Amino acid sequence: MRQALARKGWLIGALALALCASQAAAQSAASAGAASASNPNPANPANAVTAASWPSRAVRLVVPSAPGGGTDILGRALAQKMSENLGQQVVVENRAGAGTVIGSELVARSAPDGYSLLISPSTLAIDPALHARLAYDPLRDFSAVSLVATVPNVLVVHPSVPAASIAELLALARAKPGSLNYASAGIGTSPHLAAELFRAMAGVDLVHVPYKGTTPGVVDLLAGRVSLMFPNVLTALPHLRAGKLRALGVTGSSRSAVLPDVPAISEGDKSLSGYEASQWYGVLAPAGTAPELVLRIQREIARALQAPALRERLAAEGAQVVGSTPQEFATLLARDIAKWARLVKAAGIRAE
Repeated sequence: MRQALARKGWLIGALALALCASQAAAQSAASAGAASASNPNPANPANAVTAASWPSRAVRLVVPSAPGGGTDILGRALAQKMSENLGQQVVVENRAGAGTVIGSELVARSAPDGYSLLISPSTLAIDPALHARLAYDPLRDFSAVSLVATVPNVLVVHPSVPAASIAELLALARAKPGSLNYASAGIGTSPHLAAELFRAMAGVDLVHVPYKGTTPGVVDLLAGRVSLMFPNVLTALPHLRAGKLRALGVTGSSRSAVLPDVPAISEGDKSLSGYEASQWYGVLAPAGTAPELVLRIQREIARALQAPALRERLAAEGAQVVGSTPQEFATLLARDIAKWARLVKAAGIRAE
């Protein structure tokens, strides 16, 4: 009996000691977590190790639009090459909705650990001007990683329009105000704002006809129901080669390699000096991602973009490969947000 009681007492004591040790460990972990949260220093050793070991598992690259579009094509090409280089999968995840807002918000709210990235078109810089209640701030809620590529739009007219140059188009528009109309892929889209910037800088009266997407706008342009449009180069190229449309100028700061004989719009008239409205595509991480980790990801993007096969593929799509530094991309993003905000306000543009 005494031995049984002794054994029972020993067990109770051991359980009590184990419980105390467990509580102490939990308190220690909680204290460590609180200290980490109150002092999220991106330069601390833990983050440095994360940067050095990244990636140790699959990386999610969110495309905030449906499969098959420009962002999706570029994102998949980049993800494939990065996967080959890293030995870890970079998995493309399409999260379309509300333009590009749904997918962008998803990444903005993700952990800043390098395993959730966003590849965004330049609408990221337009959305703040159009949506007063946007759930994220492109500058505050993201860490810019790299500008991947730029793709110019191109000003095209139906062959029935009696203008073979920017100068002739402006002369026609000034002689007959309101007689020319232009199609866009919808209010606030890149083709719309490219046209509005052209209209505002040149001081001409053009009538906007918004469509629900690029394709129906191009269909009506080909039929001659609208006069002109600013689609991207990839969309316009087949129709230009077939002689169904006429190109007057590209929206980039210089000529496009796929349309070398078409001048930049800024060359067309002194009123358009400095005109530039290219679409761009860039990779961003959630705000709070350690600078060392951002640089690590940027270096891997740059390495992928150096692959000749990838560069040739993107060039065939009308894209100019960039692979910028984080600071260069952040500067561009801030500049474009201010630029489009001024235009949207001056033109009285409102989201649909």
